[in-house]
Amino acid sequence: MPSSTESVITLERFTKGKSFQQYLDSGIRNKDLFENNYNGLTISEAQAKALKALVALPNGPRRVVVIGEDWCPDVYRGTGVAQKMAEAMGIEFRFFERDQNKDMIAEYLKGGEFESIPVFVFYDKDQKEIVHFIERPQLANEQIHVTRDVIGDVSPAAIAARLGHEPSEEELAAERAKSRERYLTWQRESAEWANWRVATVDELISLMQAKLS
Repeated sequence: MPSSTESVITLERFTKGKSFQQYLDSGIRNKDLFENNYNGLTISEAQAKALKALVALPNGPRRVVVIGEDWCPDVYRGTGVAQKMAEAMGIEFRFFERDQNKDMIAEYLKGGEFESIPVFVFYDKDQKEIVHFIERPQLANEQIHVTRDVIGDVSPAAIAARLGHEPSEEELAAERAKSRERYLTWQRESAEWANWRVATVDELISLMQAKLS
């Protein structure tokens, strides 16, 4: 975020965001996936101790904003992580839809160019940013190739090669539906996906410890 300008995410703006439950109840797609990922994460005793120690600091976290959209796997995995962290710390959580809040996401462009989501921003009692986090933890970046193997190639050419003939629109849709189901099953069952949730907590703890130490 540019240090020369004041953030548009003021305390007043923060209060206009949705709580985690309000967001889940707002008619979003993939509500079940948001809930599954929230329920799939347990904050460990060591993580909880570290988070509470951060909150105990005079300039420690008091609020967290999540910017995202309901169709994005990184968002439906990560939003529940932010909520679990907020609960462990006893701080306020608010969600803002990216496409309805372009001025917010403009402050957190990945590489200065991409509107990558989710974005987490942790604030102190004076609504000053402590740290922010974009998209996914480093562990997920290192392992993201696994998802490509799970999803497979769903281009028309690849599907035609697998079927041995030019696919109809119905066959294309069916093959892509199978791909999505494989991906969702992998999300529910794989150690990698579960570990990415845990890694998000650890990475954010480290970022805040480094900033506040």
